[in-house]
Amino acid sequence: MKQFVALLALGLISSFSAFADDLGWLDPFKQFYATELGSVQPCQHQQKSILTVCSAALKNEGNGPYVYHHGKPTDTTVVLFHGLSDSPFFFRSIAPAIHNLGYTVIVALLPGHGKLDADDDMEDGDLAKRWTAHVNEVMAFAQSQSPHVYIGGFSTGGALAAQYVLDHNNNVDGLLLFSGALALDESVEGMAGIWGIKLLAKVLDWSYATQGPNPYKYPSVAKHSAFMLTELIFDVRDKLAQGKELNVPIFSAHSQADKTTPIRGVKELLENNKGANSTFFIEADYDVCHADLVVSDSQLIEMNYDASQVDASEPCKVPKANPRHAQMIQSMLQYLGKLAQQG
Repeated sequence: MKQFVALLALGLISSFSAFADDLGWLDPFKQFYATELGSVQPCQHQQKSILTVCSAALKNEGNGPYVYHHGKPTDTTVVLFHGLSDSPFFFRSIAPAIHNLGYTVIVALLPGHGKLDADDDMEDGDLAKRWTAHVNEVMAFAQSQSPHVYIGGFSTGGALAAQYVLDHNNNVDGLLLFSGALALDESVEGMAGIWGIKLLAKVLDWSYATQGPNPYKYPSVAKHSAFMLTELIFDVRDKLAQGKELNVPIFSAHSQADKTTPIRGVKELLENNKGANSTFFIEADYDVCHADLVVSDSQLIEMNYDASQVDASEPCKVPKANPRHAQMIQSMLQYLGKLAQQG
């Protein structure tokens, strides 16, 4: 009996080791964050088919980058980048829907995000360059694993994804934009050109707070980081104005009530695209706020947002679930399915 138990235990250990070895192809992804965050550590909670990267530098495990996988590389990988001041948590309803198609889904963590202490990051004059560099390294990793790769992003992540496509000769199979930050309020864009504005923004940010009513998002957008975003937006516009070709299938989901990233920016990008455009524009009557586009009912519950810490009467301050979330997911899956049929 003891011999049987010993053999059984050995078999379980061997099976576990084999499973762990199968995920060795994801080691470079973990190494990105060991470098960026200083160190990584085992997560307290790991789910089947999801590899999450955890670190003591993060606010909590829900802020960590993750990969929805199938135990080995797949023919298609979709890489997603989150928005300014938030975290990979905001793709927790979109990523599994794509994963169910049989694809690998990589949800990255942009430098300076999800951290307990982000003050130095948010004051870094090279922060936008660090974002772009990280997009490049994650995409290089994805393309080393799969012959077909899509790139996408929410808000700032969408601007970074568009920039990548323009910089790399459309060498992706598709572009997915969720509240793509390709335009800001005209007053914000106008301020970006004022001499010394970034230095002033650093002073006004002072000691940047990362803890607030939402455990998966910073309580405010650092003013300096917002001007890093304008750099990205202007760079995308300049590339289009210079005649850089955009020829890639694009899926764009956007609320027409979005005042943070007006829909005109996305429409301009789509007008310059020679590839097929697929859009899911939510009518203004639904009054879906910018950040709420990617929020599902289950995510809203998981946030456990403490509205007592904010002025709940202020528009868009307290998160709500997108009432058209399920339809948006279905529209995205139709886009991906159509492209898969085409080859």
